[in-house]
Order: sequence, then structure tokens, then C-alpha cells
Amino acid sequence: MDLFFVRVSSVSHPWLFFALLFLSAGGCQQAASQAPPERPPALVAVAVAQARDVPIYLDEIGRCVARENVSVQPQVSGRITEIHFTDGAELKPGDLLFTIDPRPYEAALNQAKATLNQKKAALDLARLEFARVKNLTGMRSASREEYETKRNAVEVAEADVAGAEASVQTAALNVEYCSIRSPIIGRAGHRLLDVGNVVNPNGNSNTPLLMIERLDPIYVDFTVTENDLSTVQENHHHATLRAEVRLPDRPNDPRTGDVTFLDNTVQEGTGTVMLRATLANADRLFWPGRFVKVRLILKTEKQAVLIPATATQISATGPFVYVVKADSTAELRPVVLGQRHGDLVVVRSGVKPGERVVTLGQLAVMPGAKVRIEETPASQTAKAADGGKS
Repeated sequence: MDLFFVRVSSVSHPWLFFALLFLSAGGCQQAASQAPPERPPALVAVAVAQARDVPIYLDEIGRCVARENVSVQPQVSGRITEIHFTDGAELKPGDLLFTIDPRPYEAALNQAKATLNQKKAALDLARLEFARVKNLTGMRSASREEYETKRNAVEVAEADVAGAEASVQTAALNVEYCSIRSPIIGRAGHRLLDVGNVVNPNGNSNTPLLMIERLDPIYVDFTVTENDLSTVQENHHHATLRAEVRLPDRPNDPRTGDVTFLDNTVQEGTGTVMLRATLANADRLFWPGRFVKVRLILKTEKQAVLIPATATQISATGPFVYVVKADSTAELRPVVLGQRHGDLVVVRSGVKPGERVVTLGQLAVMPGAKVRIEETPASQTAKAADGGKS
């Protein structure tokens, strides 16, 4: 308001003095009418803090490994005459893979059988002669020396028969080895040799004929740091640990398996310990050599408080949230956060179950000021009630 000081004696006309007083009073009323209006309540969205059991976990990177990996090698030398599978085929134990020319080994088997028959005939003759000498000895007609000679001949013949039988078995095995079969259930890789190639198990080249990998179940190998080892050991001692495994391109489709192996040493240089989880993989979703995300479940935290992660804000002093009180005023609460669980986050202190936290519109909120709550869509309410399970 502007003040006017006028000496009455200096005003030549009295009506001018009263006019100035009227203008001054009008200016004061106009200034009073321009006072700033009261700030309206901020429009916000809220969610109710939930309490439920959640897992405590470690997130790691792992790699898929075939449970069984077999390098198919020849056991006899020869030329490959047939291939009985297609690359990438699903194989069962005993499925025929390759045929090596069996004719030389069949001939060797026939020769071994003939030798066996010869040795058996010699054994029969030796037994017959020994029986004759044995009878003569009883009648005192044969010498002791002749008796021992014939008995020794029988034993030698029996040994010859046993050796011939072993030769027959060896020859039969060689014939069997000409048919190379799958030793495990698994998926065939691409063949590394074609029909017509000559293979030799004793050669300098160790190139296998084929690689077969068993894909169901499948292993997932991953590591934890030595700082987490004590916690892992403690929980692994009390119960079987579980692991949730996710493909990078399918983060919302986890598969759970048991931790079946914990290494017995910390790797020098990396300070990590290897673990292995075993997963069912009948659909071949997981592939050997592929990297995956592993969540190692250590234990369950009972009745943890969860709020949407969007409710948390960061200040110079740490994370905080706005809690809407019963009188619709917003209170700033410092919080201690735990692990994320999908769209939710654990609050270890600062918020109690059932309290409402602001999830949208925090920038317009003033601590202690009134807020106006926007209606939450039904889908968002259902998601919050479900706990945002990952």
C-alpha cells in the first residue's frame, strides 16, 4: 500500500485532500485481494503394503551343461560301410549308428571256432587215453610215469580249449564292434566321418565319429563368491537348495531344479565356488553351452512387507516413501529396502502392513500436505494383492 503525506496547509482546495485519501484506501483493498490462494491437494496413486512369505536369494549367471557327453570312437579298424542315423537325431541306447566292414572279423571268428573244435577234439582224445592208463594202473599194468604223462596231457588239452574259447570270444567281440551303437539316450551331433572312411582306434588321429549329448535332465553350472559361501553352506546343510533358471529371452518363464552339487574348494584367482543345479528338460528348452540367469533360493523370509518398487524415492540421506495417513496427509518416511520380487520390493523398516504408500505423483507431494487419491484400476489392485510374484 502506498502512503501519501500531504500537508493540509499546502493544499489549496480541501476536496483534493479527501480525493487523495480515497485513492489510498482503494489501493490497500486491492493489495489484500491479490493474496496467493491455498494450494490444492496433490493427485496421487497409492498401494497398500502387503505382508507375505518371500524367498531370500542370490542372482548369478550360469551355463547349461549336458548331463552325459559321449565321444563315439571305433574299437576296431576298418572301412565304414553304412551310416544308420541322421544328424541331430534323438537316440536311444542300442540304436545302430555306424557299420564297419565286418568281413575280416567274421573270418577271424570262423577261424577261432575251428581252432576251438580242434582243441576240443584233442581234449577228448587226451581224456580217453588217460582213462585207459588209469584203468591199467589199477591193474598194476601201467607205470606211474605213464599215468602222470597222460594226466598232464589232459590238463594241457583243457588249457588249450580254454584259450581257444577266449579267442572265439575275442573274435566275436570284434565282429560286434563292427556295429557301433549308441551307448546312451541323447541327441546326436553332426557326424564327423562319412561312408568310405577308414578308421583305426590305434591311429594318431583321435577324431571321434560322433558326439552324443544327453539333454534331459540337464545341468546348470554357476558360481557364488566366497563371501556368500558361508550362507550357502548353512542353508544347504539344513535343506536341499533350489534354483530358478531363466533364459535371457524368456525372463518370465523360470524353471526350478535342485542344487545337486557344491564344489569342495574355492577357485584360486576368482574367489568363487561352483554349484550345479539339475533341471528337467523334456521339451529341450535349455541347450548345452547356453548362458542363463540363475536365482539361488537360500531360504524363506516370513511375512515380509512388500510395496511397489515405484513407491520408493531417493534423497541425499537415502531411500524414502510417502505414506498417506488417515487424514489424507502425506508423511515422508525413510525406509530400509530389501530384495526385489518382480514389481515389488521388500521394506525392512519404515512401513507397516496395511499402510498406503504413494506410487505415482510424488513430485507434487509436500510432506504434511493433503493429497487426493486417484482410483486404482482393478488390474493394478489385483496385481498388488497377488504380490507381484516373479
